[in-house]
Amino acid sequence: MQALLDTIAALAGMPTDAQRLFHGRGGLHPGCEHLTLDAYPPVLLLTSFKPLPEAQVAVVGDALARRWQAIAPEGPALSWVLQCRQEGGRVETRLMAGAVPEPHVVAEAGAPGTRYLVHLLRGQNHGLFLDMAEGRRWVRGHVVPGAKVLNLFAYTCAFSVVALQAGAAEVVNVDMASGALATGRTNHELNGVKAGAKFLAHDIFNSWGKLTRGGPYDLVICDPPSFQKGSFVASKDYARLARRLPGLLAPGGQALLCLNAPELGVDFLRDAVAEHAPELVFAGRVANPAAFTDVSPERALKVLAYRMPDPGA
Repeated sequence: MQALLDTIAALAGMPTDAQRLFHGRGGLHPGCEHLTLDAYPPVLLLTSFKPLPEAQVAVVGDALARRWQAIAPEGPALSWVLQCRQEGGRVETRLMAGAVPEPHVVAEAGAPGTRYLVHLLRGQNHGLFLDMAEGRRWVRGHVVPGAKVLNLFAYTCAFSVVALQAGAAEVVNVDMASGALATGRTNHELNGVKAGAKFLAHDIFNSWGKLTRGGPYDLVICDPPSFQKGSFVASKDYARLARRLPGLLAPGGQALLCLNAPELGVDFLRDAVAEHAPELVFAGRVANPAAFTDVSPERALKVLAYRMPDPGA
């Protein structure tokens, strides 16, 4: 785990934005493929995707403590959390030092930034997907003032907050998880963008009629789970999703399609759109944050932009 220890030794301080600091999962650091280190200020989160021996936990803890003493000798105290993910979906999360704020609100996109509510001590998903930072930046740069946006698989509605900050008039957030949408409401309140946001705790595949009647949309965002039993399995359900896009988009509208399935490459997603939504024109792949560089871009998060031609333009 020397590469992780080297990253810790090079820390200049706690970042102001939530971000990944070490991405062993990208395969660029042999022997560290199971490890990631994230900053959710003022807390550091070390995640291991396999059981981590206590001796190694102690080594990391000592490295963090030494570095923290060097960069913050007068405080604040070091706070860090360890999460180990094990076979069968079991997750063990421990507060190793310091404290986690309650509520825990982090920022992104620079001071004062966009603010999001996160939770590090429960579950595998913490309320904000750090690898989607460039996707959110793309939305901020491509939303047309007054736009109507459909945010499918909205989770905690980070895309919606950014779209409204960028001038969208209305965002419809759809997700089966009412708890995640409740956090999404809080995120809108934190950023003062409650007006224009709608929240639908619906099964998307049973709601096409309602969603179509609410359109057309200037931007449709699709960020589904890669595999969630009873909800979405990318290998078979992305085709069903792509088939609906032309009926949802306004002329000149855009679609942002996301896929985080290591076993499915860019061609899978492009082929699904080419077969089931041939009207859409490919506009490019959105780069992932530099911190998430992967030895295999095909395995990494895929974020593709498309547009619906406007015959009258």
